[in-house]
Amino acid sequence: MASHDVHDVVPGTIRLVDSHLLGDHGDIVLQPHPSRDPEDPLNWPLWRKNLAIGMVYLYVFGVGIATAVQYSVLTQIADAQGLTVGQLNLGTGLMFLFLGWANLIWQPLALAYGRRGVYIVSTFLSIAPMIWAPFSSGKGQWYTHRILLGIFAAPVESLPEVSVPDLFFAHERGTYMAYYAFILFGSNFLAPFFAGFINDGVGWKWVMYFGAIVLAVCGVIMIFLMEDTIYFRHSAEGEESDSEKSGQAQVLESEGATTTDTAAAADTTATTSPYPPPRTYVQKLSFVTILPGRPTIRQTILKSWRALVILVSFPNITWAGLLYGTNLSWYNVMNGTMSTILGGAPYHFKPDMVGVAYLSPFIAGAIASLWSGRFTDALALRLARRNHGIREAEHRLWTLTVSGLLNTGGLILWGVGAAHGVHFMGLIFGVGFVTFGVVCGGAISLAYTVDCFKDVAGDSMVAVIIIRNTVGFAFSYAITPWIQNLGLQDCFISAAMISLTCTATFLLMVLFGKRLRKMSARRYWDYVANDLGITSH
Repeated sequence: MASHDVHDVVPGTIRLVDSHLLGDHGDIVLQPHPSRDPEDPLNWPLWRKNLAIGMVYLYVFGVGIATAVQYSVLTQIADAQGLTVGQLNLGTGLMFLFLGWANLIWQPLALAYGRRGVYIVSTFLSIAPMIWAPFSSGKGQWYTHRILLGIFAAPVESLPEVSVPDLFFAHERGTYMAYYAFILFGSNFLAPFFAGFINDGVGWKWVMYFGAIVLAVCGVIMIFLMEDTIYFRHSAEGEESDSEKSGQAQVLESEGATTTDTAAAADTTATTSPYPPPRTYVQKLSFVTILPGRPTIRQTILKSWRALVILVSFPNITWAGLLYGTNLSWYNVMNGTMSTILGGAPYHFKPDMVGVAYLSPFIAGAIASLWSGRFTDALALRLARRNHGIREAEHRLWTLTVSGLLNTGGLILWGVGAAHGVHFMGLIFGVGFVTFGVVCGGAISLAYTVDCFKDVAGDSMVAVIIIRNTVGFAFSYAITPWIQNLGLQDCFISAAMISLTCTATFLLMVLFGKRLRKMSARRYWDYVANDLGITSH
């Protein structure tokens, strides 16, 4: 990549549609360009891709259950351990804080030595704090095992977002990112549903054991079925996006080449040596994937520093992290108040019925995943066609209009409704509306992050999650005194206005997002050139 050419290319602006193309994907340009290597995950058959991403989703499900299983029994845990609900919520906030910051360790390892080992090790390490929880006493031990769970389970927050672009093209990523967001939040909503019945049957301690059992089962399945998706690519997404080297279209017209053939031909920096033979099943069971061109230990360590630099020097990433963080905050606020509001007057829900109430956000999350996934992908394609085939990263942000309004209405319905003792079904719908906004905000933030700077997605995801979880921790810490000082009604009205204002900032990104991406282009392409230089050894 010649620097005088590349630095003029705006990252996140790619040619996604070319009317001259007549390949298997119609007029869609495959971004990034797949290599000729049959073991390139982008070239895998669909069943293999689905199995690989399915194992990632299984990991997300297991960790999601374990980290949220306590929400519908907070009152019972507080009574048994002599703690307040506020202290339990603080412990949850600390867990979320470390779910973000611990990725400064996990993510560089996964980017250099493979995703599979990190997923599996994370799963089994997370079992220990789950087993410890029933035996702990006092707030110090509660905080400690919540912090450990946050450290061990941290890859769930940033590594799946790397596995998705490992396997899928730009026009598909929004869909699979939305599935990830739904499974992450959906498992968090299913966990309290199960926990309510487990608590009524055998007590709250078995709620924690249940989380450990789910982790163990998922871990065993992953050992035998999870395949590593790490691959060091020789070209960057969007390198040729300004003109897409119109000769590609001429080749198609003259030779009848498929889209994949054209994309492979564009991989001009590909190695001329034969590709290694496919790995055997036994080789795929390794916890470490050693591929030619992987970063050195020093370069791996420096990736942690790069994530912090991106956090402050890439404004689009900072915005995505703040948007995701505010949405996570409303999720934390809902979880921190579900047990106390529904379990108290005038509703007096038992733990199992508090758990049943979590079916509302689960169903709303499923609907939101379709809206924020397939619909945003389709919208981005449509806007790209209207924009002469060029897709801007901001195209998918327009769908935040609907989710932002529903989130705001849901917060008012939940908080003001609870303050005035409305029928519990009003609260159930309120929770559902909030969840729709949370899942959409999270999924679209993640997809936008990858769209903007795809080839440093591993590092930028860490930056997004650090911002997201730090904001989430702040709200977890503040929610109890916030309600105590303002009351339910004023607390949730203010939360609703904050939510609406934060989501509405997407309009500023639509107007100025490309300009901000252009400001970050030189640093981004330097990072990409450095990474491609690693793979060229």
